[in-house]
Amino acid sequence: MATTAVSAQIPKPDTTSSASTPKYPADSLNRRTPRGAVAGFISAVAKENYARAARYLHIDRKLRKKRNAEQLAQGLQQLLDESGSILPYALISDSPDGHIDDNLGPNIDRVGSAMIDNESFDIMVESIQDEHGAPLWLFSTQTIQRIPLPVDEELSSSWISKVLPKVLIDKKWSGVPIAHWMISILLVFMAYLLAWAATKIIIFIVSRVWTAARREPNTGIIRAFFRPVQLFFAVWIFVFALEQANISIIVRQRLSSLSVIFYMLAVLLLMWQLLDAGSKITQRNLAKRGNQAGVSAILFLRRAIKIALFFMAIITVLDTFGFNVTTGIAALGIGGIALALGAQKTVENFVGSVTLIADQPVRVGDFCKVGQLVGTVEQIGMRSTQIRTNERTVVTIPNGELSSLQIENFTHRDKFLFSPSFYFRLDSSVDQIRYLLVEMRSVLYAHPKVDTLPARVRFVNVSKEGLKFEIFAYINAVDFDMFLSVQEDLYLHLLEVIKGSGTDLARSSQSIYIQQEEVATTEKKDEIEAQVRAWKEKNELQIPDFEEQHIANIRGTISYPPEGSIKYKDRGETN
Repeated sequence: MATTAVSAQIPKPDTTSSASTPKYPADSLNRRTPRGAVAGFISAVAKENYARAARYLHIDRKLRKKRNAEQLAQGLQQLLDESGSILPYALISDSPDGHIDDNLGPNIDRVGSAMIDNESFDIMVESIQDEHGAPLWLFSTQTIQRIPLPVDEELSSSWISKVLPKVLIDKKWSGVPIAHWMISILLVFMAYLLAWAATKIIIFIVSRVWTAARREPNTGIIRAFFRPVQLFFAVWIFVFALEQANISIIVRQRLSSLSVIFYMLAVLLLMWQLLDAGSKITQRNLAKRGNQAGVSAILFLRRAIKIALFFMAIITVLDTFGFNVTTGIAALGIGGIALALGAQKTVENFVGSVTLIADQPVRVGDFCKVGQLVGTVEQIGMRSTQIRTNERTVVTIPNGELSSLQIENFTHRDKFLFSPSFYFRLDSSVDQIRYLLVEMRSVLYAHPKVDTLPARVRFVNVSKEGLKFEIFAYINAVDFDMFLSVQEDLYLHLLEVIKGSGTDLARSSQSIYIQQEEVATTEKKDEIEAQVRAWKEKNELQIPDFEEQHIANIRGTISYPPEGSIKYKDRGETN
């Protein structure tokens, strides 16, 4: 069949009308793609059908007159057996267009390499056009011209025929002497042992040079590298040994797919081992902090990632052996979408769990307010969180909903706000108001559990309800019970100040009280006004702000726990 080389003659698909690869009629020799051409040639020479093998070579008219086509096919086999190699099938393009991004031109692909007289060159395939205008991929003319002829039968037998019995050379399986298969099996074991020894030596050297490698968690991480690195070394040594031993290209190509698979499995195994080591380290750290929800999430994520790696391994193996996995992946994608829609709430709750574990707005034992619910977190699970309310009931909230609610955590506050308001009688004198401002502030400054910044008492409003005083201060307390205790003590001291000021808290305007005014109250009012006048005469009225020195002088003069309390004797330890 006459064929002509093409450079720009192959019609390019019309990308404006369709982005898909054009459909070509099937070729009986499967030469529509570079992978099909290489596989067809190897299959033909394995059957010793060199007439068929020659049809995978691009022999122009000039070369055809000088050399026999069958001898050229046999010569190419000998060249590949002795000093050449072909890329694994998985790395050779299976597209009619070939590799379009390899910088070799639109109709040329590199499929291997060989060496003649210590000079290395690439083995190429090129696309030509058949009578239908469809591409045919053949070993290129430049490659064919380098084939040494005539074929040297003595050289082709190599050292194997000189070492092994003749019967192992004469008997063939799949077109290859049995000796080649036996040596290949032997090389598998040798490669494994050499890889095991090399990996052991590397790990020993690392542990000696880097002392931290002998301690956890570094030891676990290094162990994770052992098997994958050993597998990688074993495959590399095996492939290298096959080439150096001049094993037939037929055997090497049969095993090339397995080599690619094991290379990829080594990477996946490394990811698997590192996932195990990293998750165990994280799991131990979370367990030490008592974060059982985090441990559950780590276990779930590890299981999910392992399942994903398992499916990746299956897809890799199938794709390497030439199976079309696109349809299967599409089916899995559709099934995954359907599953995700059906388990939408479950996925939402899991994502909520991951959010809670990552952000940690609440932990087990925290007292918090979630939405309108107030209680203590008892358990954070993979699906829901349980909160025990003040009524001692247990409320279960899905984590997907919990992660979207406003959460107020009371456990981690460092101070407690003390901000009551007092309303005094409208007939209180101005000096009584001044006295109250000074003495009520003095209570705040003097109390050891009140933070002096920004402790303040301000007269803020006059209304029918009375004269309004606002207190703003922070109480230093370790928990809410202690805050209530300190707050109670402050109220008692403030009521004593109010009682001693001669005035009183305002009563409700709806209530009418008829009582005789006590003379003592009038006398106390005069006494308070005299006290304020004395402060003014000495320029010691601590309004609008207290002097720092005066705050320092009165700081801690209030005893807490209060004198007479059962805990008064332990006040030194409490303070």
